[in-house]
Amino acid sequence: MDERVKQILRIAREHYDRRELDKMEPLLRQILEATDAFADVHNMLGVSAYERGDHAEAEKRFARALELNPNYTEAALNLAVTYNDSGKYDLARQVHERATSAKRADDSGLDNFVRGKIANMHAEVGQAYLDAGALREAVPELEKAVSLCPTFADLRYRLGMLYKDLGEPARARTQFEAAKLANPRFAAARVALAVQMIAAGEKLAAESELQDVLAQDAEHKTAQMYLRMLRGIRPPGASKPPAGASS
Repeated sequence: MDERVKQILRIAREHYDRRELDKMEPLLRQILEATDAFADVHNMLGVSAYERGDHAEAEKRFARALELNPNYTEAALNLAVTYNDSGKYDLARQVHERATSAKRADDSGLDNFVRGKIANMHAEVGQAYLDAGALREAVPELEKAVSLCPTFADLRYRLGMLYKDLGEPARARTQFEAAKLANPRFAAARVALAVQMIAAGEKLAAESELQDVLAQDAEHKTAQMYLRMLRGIRPPGASKPPAGASS
């Protein structure tokens, strides 16, 4: 996440906490122009849409938040409420049952809902460090978040990007691979993984990742860009076609 997006997201969250949704929404739409990767952005937009009575848009946003983070209990409950208000009672019941059945305690004695809340709190502290430019201090907070909820693909992705920014590509790649395993439809993590593969000289593997992303979203601009770049790279020693030759 670049500095401009970080700043916009911080301000948007402040507006959300104060329920200033009219001020929040334009900021979140700016973020969507840069990245579709944050489940909480979609959840907040869904809340805004619900508040103004646009249930179709709210459903779309909550569903997208759950695609990015299938364990996002708040988004699941928001979607269930929206389905119910739209008369989609069977869908509402199914989503609600999935969300509440996830509240089983593990060996630590914490149910999954509580673990998720604590993990997100660690992530927020990590983000505060990032906003202050303290990257090293953010690492343990995001690591705690991931250790609490290892299947939260968005947290894995954020930790991977932090490792990347700190010049630790091997650790970054591990997180991107884990995010892909947790949610194969999480395009941002798969593109980030492809970039790591490109840097490691694994052209074919990178192409495969990018093609999978485009199979899910044919208009994904970043995946298109990297794929065009890859296909323009010739292996060492390969001769260029003669001028005027047809391709």
